[in-house]
Amino acid sequence: MLIFKTYPSERYSIAEEVQMALEGGCRWIELGMRGASDEEFRAAAMEIIPMCKEHEAYLMFDGRVDLAIEMGVHGVNLEEGDMNPLEARELMGPEAIIGVPAHTAAELMRWMGRDVDYINLGPFCDPASEIQLDDYARMIGHAREAGLEMPVAATGYITLEDIPAVMAAGVSGVATGRAIAEAEDPVEATSDFLAVLAASRG
Repeated sequence: MLIFKTYPSERYSIAEEVQMALEGGCRWIELGMRGASDEEFRAAAMEIIPMCKEHEAYLMFDGRVDLAIEMGVHGVNLEEGDMNPLEARELMGPEAIIGVPAHTAAELMRWMGRDVDYINLGPFCDPASEIQLDDYARMIGHAREAGLEMPVAATGYITLEDIPAVMAAGVSGVATGRAIAEAEDPVEATSDFLAVLAASRG
């Protein structure tokens, strides 16, 4: 599972990033733009919705439950401070995909039995990050032992080289954007990410 999270870039527009990720084979896009106005967000979404439909890709909004409903996309990724996921489920219906955040094993396990679809565990970034590779393995192992069956996506600045070890820690996939958007060839980078993810799943 590869979720391409749009990333602010001086080289490409949001639409160009999404198009290249889709051309590289990604079928799960998350539109971010946390600081944008509703009008700016809506304009970007209108550009990429046809692309995602053409490639039969899932499109998620980062927060923005109201706009996700208005524009008929597949779901939302919710962070701390966003709408309560259970309220989002009630508004969006049973078919919507709802992602939720976690930073600790306890936060992973609090979603057990809840009507959400996947958990973003992060951020995984660099040596200064709060969550390191050993933390991933420990937290996910503890949560799985407690009965957590929900997919868990590692999120943050995850490079191609990070994927085998991150996957070995027990995640179901990755949600990332920067390493792809900043690559010399984002189409090829997306394809490489998918290939390494597939190989890491065995």
